[in-house]
Amino acid sequence: MSHDSTTETIATADDLVMVDCWAAWCGPCRLLSPIVDELATAVDGLTVLKVDIDSEPAFARHYDVMSVPTLLFFHHGELVHRLVGARPKTALRAEIEALRVAVA
Repeated sequence: MSHDSTTETIATADDLVMVDCWAAWCGPCRLLSPIVDELATAVDGLTVLKVDIDSEPAFARHYDVMSVPTLLFFHHGELVHRLVGARPKTALRAEIEALRVAVA
């Protein structure tokens, strides 16, 4: 997904948007990717986008992504939360659910 289409989705989505910032060379990113994919279909009201920081360095710079994996959470176009590093599925799902309640 291009920087422009990612930015447009972030700005226009009614759902909570989670952006998975990753890189092909990142081992923890490869571990987190299937968890993110599963949560994308399992959690209602969550839009998931993935950004390869090597392909989209402008996006990474704009949101100060200094290490990967980084998960950025947006609500109505505004960055509302950031998680750096991989997490187990249950912990990540709990964080997402708490965040959904907080922004509702």
